[in-house]
Amino acid sequence: MGTRVYVQLWHQDAQRAEVLLNRVMEEMERINQLMSPYIETSAISRLNRDGASRSVVVGSELFKLVQRSLYYSERTNGAFDITFASLGNQFDYRKRVKPSEQTRQETLPLIDYHGLRLDEKEMTIGFVKPGMRVDLGGIAKGYVVDNCIELLRRHGINHAIVTAGGDSRLIGDRRGRPWMLGIRHPRGDKHVITLPLESIAISTSGDYERYFVEDGVRYHHIIDPAKGKSAREVISTTVLADRSIDADALSTSVFVLGVNKGLELINSMEGISAIIIDKRGKVHYSDDLSDPAMQKP
Repeated sequence: MGTRVYVQLWHQDAQRAEVLLNRVMEEMERINQLMSPYIETSAISRLNRDGASRSVVVGSELFKLVQRSLYYSERTNGAFDITFASLGNQFDYRKRVKPSEQTRQETLPLIDYHGLRLDEKEMTIGFVKPGMRVDLGGIAKGYVVDNCIELLRRHGINHAIVTAGGDSRLIGDRRGRPWMLGIRHPRGDKHVITLPLESIAISTSGDYERYFVEDGVRYHHIIDPAKGKSAREVISTTVLADRSIDADALSTSVFVLGVNKGLELINSMEGISAIIIDKRGKVHYSDDLSDPAMQKP
């Protein structure tokens, strides 16, 4: 999955606990093999390779996740758009490579979720334009965390945490105490806010995860679909929700939307909370967290 994963759980039988840990890792790898754009045999890679020339059978699991992605595309007026990969795949953050301005302008019209052709009966997806690509990096980690949590629940686990990158979901509390999850400062290793949590999902998106700096400009992986450039108004967004799939998609969406539009979206959604750190380092809260019961380190 190209990110750090972490699982902690409690079980009376240590051997059984080890089996469940392995089951969780197997589930993560199963989804990785299906949805990673870096694995040539994955369904996403086949779609990106062949989707402009023909509709590609992707199976119900991937099809439904793309449908959920399109729901958030509509809900955010395109701030969440998995076709960002049409341009995003031309960045290489490790090698400090970015597309030229000419390439950005030529490729920008390909970033358009309306250009996806979905056939629910046949479970196929295609692209209306050559050069289009999709990447589920803004929602797939949340999906896999949810799947792993449900797996543990089916096997009677009452206290656990599953984390993939910036996405975590909790079962219950930490055996009588809340889970204490920190939001790190985007420009350092210290936590600026610590949240006491239980039975919830939390996702943080930041401009410090994959990036490079050139001529004083930070190029990072959260692309504004409308501009084909790294989103600039905020440097960190954290979203809390019942499910990781929703927290994941919304943390990306709010990062792109910025403080005002992002909070307007979150405040319109029941059971969703957000914490945003803007580019000046100021912290903003959704309405339900205006006087949050939080502990600062």
